[in-house]
Amino acid sequence: MLRFGLFGTGHWAARTHAAGLDAHPRAELVGVWGRDPERAAALATRHGVPAFNDVDTLLDACDAVAVALPPDVQAGIAVRAATAGRHLLLDKPLALSLDEADRVVAATRSAGVASVVFFTQRFHPNVDGFLTATAAAGGWQHARVTQFASIYAPGSPYGGSRWRREQGALWDIGPHALSIVLPVLGRVTRVAAMDGPGGLVHLLLTHDGGATSALSLTLDAPPTALTRDVVFYGDNGVEAVPPGDGNALTAFGTAVDQLLGQVDSGDRDHRCDVRFGREVVAVLAAAETARAEARTIDLQP
Repeated sequence: MLRFGLFGTGHWAARTHAAGLDAHPRAELVGVWGRDPERAAALATRHGVPAFNDVDTLLDACDAVAVALPPDVQAGIAVRAATAGRHLLLDKPLALSLDEADRVVAATRSAGVASVVFFTQRFHPNVDGFLTATAAAGGWQHARVTQFASIYAPGSPYGGSRWRREQGALWDIGPHALSIVLPVLGRVTRVAAMDGPGGLVHLLLTHDGGATSALSLTLDAPPTALTRDVVFYGDNGVEAVPPGDGNALTAFGTAVDQLLGQVDSGDRDHRCDVRFGREVVAVLAAAETARAEARTIDLQP
């Protein structure tokens, strides 16, 4: 049984992280910490565990952390947790800057702890299988990603999320898009980006070997235009990524399984570990610069 401390009290923390840990046969939720003590107490009471007012006290009580906080807050918690020898189950994006992502990677490597970054779609078995087969087929020249979402629709649980409003689609759903494209087309070497209407951001990426990808993302799509699709084009024709065959809760359970697998085996090489999370942050940070300065950014290996 792996003891988890939960850091975060929002909708995603409650409906996915806390519920997923409670349901997992080999995970034990031992406490909750949040920036709002009242919300932390309410969530902790719901799951019959204590709320903690101090980060380090909760770290002392657990073996691993599950973090569902804004990425700039998550990065600091992750460094403290890894330094304390706690395994990491983090959310995307890993951080809001490459420097902060590097700090998490360095702390994780130094401590030798296991890590998983929860890119939701990557933990649906049918999507994972599709990406493995598609990458193995090879010959892909281009990918197109269109993700038109809305956090401003009535009843959206994310409408009040300040970091999503401030950072927009690039940092919120950009990580999801990249987590699907990178396993097939490989590392990004060049980034161009520009803004469109309604919070749209467009990325044009070059990958190792010369393949390209085009990503169009928004969090403020018209109600009639909500869509999400990812399509690969190449020597083998056209392949569309299927929707996940589960929900976020089942995907989270798979992420817990895979973190436990690392802990049991001692293997610290995972396809969605903090190193991959850092790779995604590098692309997002380059895109932020590219859109602000209207120039193309080359990424170093």
